[in-house]
Amino acid sequence: MSKIIWSKIDEAPALATYSLLPIVNAFTKAAGVEVVTSDISLAGRVLSAMGLAEDELSKLGEVVLQEDANIIKLPNISASVGQLKDCITELQGQGHDIPNYPENPANAEEEEIQAKYSTCLGSAVNPVLREGNSDRRAAVAVKKFAQNNPHKLRAFPENPKSYVAHMEGNGDFFGNEKSVTIEKDQKVTIAINGKELKTIDGVASEILDGTYMSVSALNKFYAKTIEDAKSNDVLWSLHLKATMMKISDPIMFGHGFKIFFKDVFAKYADTFASLNVDVNQGMSDLEKKIAGHADEAQIKADFLAVVNADSPAIAMVDSDKGTTNFNASNDIIIDASMPVVVREGGKQWDRTGAAVECVAVIPDSTYGMFHAEMVADCVKNGQYDVTTMGTMQNIGLMAQKAEEYGSHPTTFELAEAGTVTVTGADGVLMSFECEAGDIWRMSRAKDIPIRDWVRLTVERARLENVPTIFWLDDTRAHDIEIKKKVDTYLADFDTTGLDIQFMNVTDATRFTNARVREGKVTIAVTGNVLRDHLTDMYPILELGTSAKMLSIVPLLAGGGLYETGAGGSAPKHVDQFLKEGHLRWDSLGEILALAESLRFLGNKHSDAKLTALTAALDIANDAYLDNNKEPSRKCGEPDNKASHFFVAQYWAKALAEGDNAELASKFAPVAKALIDNEDKIIAELLAVEGKAQDIGGYFNPDEAKAEAAMRPSATLNSIIDAI
Repeated sequence: MSKIIWSKIDEAPALATYSLLPIVNAFTKAAGVEVVTSDISLAGRVLSAMGLAEDELSKLGEVVLQEDANIIKLPNISASVGQLKDCITELQGQGHDIPNYPENPANAEEEEIQAKYSTCLGSAVNPVLREGNSDRRAAVAVKKFAQNNPHKLRAFPENPKSYVAHMEGNGDFFGNEKSVTIEKDQKVTIAINGKELKTIDGVASEILDGTYMSVSALNKFYAKTIEDAKSNDVLWSLHLKATMMKISDPIMFGHGFKIFFKDVFAKYADTFASLNVDVNQGMSDLEKKIAGHADEAQIKADFLAVVNADSPAIAMVDSDKGTTNFNASNDIIIDASMPVVVREGGKQWDRTGAAVECVAVIPDSTYGMFHAEMVADCVKNGQYDVTTMGTMQNIGLMAQKAEEYGSHPTTFELAEAGTVTVTGADGVLMSFECEAGDIWRMSRAKDIPIRDWVRLTVERARLENVPTIFWLDDTRAHDIEIKKKVDTYLADFDTTGLDIQFMNVTDATRFTNARVREGKVTIAVTGNVLRDHLTDMYPILELGTSAKMLSIVPLLAGGGLYETGAGGSAPKHVDQFLKEGHLRWDSLGEILALAESLRFLGNKHSDAKLTALTAALDIANDAYLDNNKEPSRKCGEPDNKASHFFVAQYWAKALAEGDNAELASKFAPVAKALIDNEDKIIAELLAVEGKAQDIGGYFNPDEAKAEAAMRPSATLNSIIDAI
C-alpha cells in the first residue's frame, strides 16, 4: 500500500483534520493508499525537545530526502516566545513534566533548557521540509470561482494619503549587504573584533551574504515616520515578521516599541530594568512583568495616554480590547497584515474601531519596496477589480534552506562595536564596521537549489507561455551573485520563444500589477522572502485568501511536498469554534493538495485506480466550488464539517459515475447513502452550532474530545466508517 504523510499541526487546520482525514482515508484506501499522520505541531515539538516524544520533524527531514516522499504539509505555528511559553504552560497543566522557558538563563542548566526550547521557535519546520523549490499558483477552478463570486475589496478614498515608509541609503539590511560565492568546501567563521560568533561548513559554489541593520539609523527612521504620520494625519503601524525572523524582527519590534512610547520608557527605565521587561515581546509581556507592582496602574495610564493622544494615532490589533500594534511582536505579521492594508483601501483600525488611512512602517527596504509599490499603485490607479484581475504565479528559491534574509543561527545582536569579519580558508571574505546593538546576519543559497530553480522556471514558463520575471536587482549584492548563476544555467535550457526578463523589485511589481489590471497572468521568480510576501499579497487580493493556492514543492530527490496555504487567521477560527462550535476554516487548500499528491502517485506508478480516484476528486473540487460549499463565517450556518460532507458526497458520486468499474461498484452505494441522507446529516451537523466546545487544550487537544467535537454526525460517521 502506498503512503501519504499528512502533517499533524496546530489550531484551525488541526481541528479540521479530525473531520476530514477519516473521509480521506476511507476513499484513498480503496485505491491502495493510506494517509498517515506525523506530529510536527508546536506541542509535539516541545515535548520532543524535552525528550518526552518522538522527534517526528527530524524523521520527516529524512523522508524528504527519499525519492518516494509524499507529504501534505498543513500550516503550522511559527512560534514566538510568548506562544512557546503559553504552550509550555498548557502542557504542564496536562501533567507533562517539563520546565518553564528561562528568558534570562541564570546558569548552565537554564541555558541548556533555553537552547532546547529555542529549536521550537520561529520557522522551525519549513527549513527542514523544504528540500525543493516552490511552485505556487491558483488552480484555474479556484481563480474562476473567485471572479464569479468576488470578495470585497474596499475602494481607496479620493486624494488618498496612505503610503509605505521604508529605510533608504546604507542603514538597513539592503543597503549594507555584501555577497560572495565561495569556490570550495571550507570552514567559514563569523567574528567580531576577532572573537568567534559562529563557524559554519561552507559548501563549494554557494553564495554567502552578510549584512546588518544599523540600530541608530533604525531609530532615526522610526522617529521620522512618527513625526511624518503626525504631519500627514495618518495612522502609524509597524509591519514585521517576528515569527519567521525570530532573532532580527523581534529586536526591530522592540526598538519601535521604545521609540513610540519613548517618554514612558524614559520615566520608568529603572522599574522596567529591575523587572526584566523584554520590550521585544511587547506590551503583553510588559503587563505581565508589572502585575502587582506599586506603579502598575500609573504605568498603564501613561501608556494609554500616548495611545489616546492621536498624534499620531496607532494601529490597533483589537480596538474593543484596546490592544495596539505593540501588544506582541507576533500579532502583526507583514505578509498577512499588508494585504489587509491594500484590501481595506489603505486603511487600518484606530482605537475607536474606525478604519483610518495609515503609514505602514516597514524598516528594511529589501521587501519594503514591494509593499510601497503595491500601495502606491492603488493610490494612483484605484482598487483592483476581483472579477477581472489577472493572476501572479510564483517560482520560489527555497530548497536546502536557501534564504535571502538571514538564517537564525547566523543572526546576532552585536554586544559591542567593531569589525565583523567573515573569514574563509583563504582569508577575509567580507567585513563590516558596526555599532553595539546592530543586528548582523548572514544568509546562504547553495548551487544545486539555484540550478533547480532555473529548471523549474523554464518548465513553468514553457507551460504557461507568459512573461516570466526574475525579481533581481542589479544594485543589490545578493542579486548580482544570483544572476551570475541564473545566466549560466539558463544557457543549459532551450528558452526559444520564452519571455524571460530581469527586473528590480519596484519595476517587477509595476509590470506585474499592470498585467494584473489587464486580466493577464505573470510568473514571478523570486527568492524565499519575496515568495512569502507575493504569495500572500496577490492571492488575498485575487481569491480572498492565500489558503486556496496550489503550493507544490517538487523535492530535489524526486518526491513531492504539497503545502496547503497560510494559517494566519487560524487563532480567530479556533476562538469562534470554542465559543460557538462553528469552524469557519476552509479546507479547500488541503483538498487541492491531496489531489496533487494522488496525481503524483498515480503518474509515478501508472495506477489506473489512483488515476480514477484523482480524476473524481478533481470533479468533486469543481463541484465544491461551483455549488459554493465553502464554510460560512456565521454560527448557525454550515461550517467546515459540512464542507467535508459535500466533498465526500461529490467525490463518491464522481467515482460511482466513473470509468473504473471496481471503484464505481464500491462507491455507488456510498454516493446514494450520502445523497439520500443529506438533510439528516446537515441537521446533525447544525445541531451543535451555538454550543461551546471543550477539546481539552488549544495547543495540545485531547484526541477523543477533538474528534467528537469535529465528527458530530452519527449518520455521516456510519457511512464513512463502513466504506
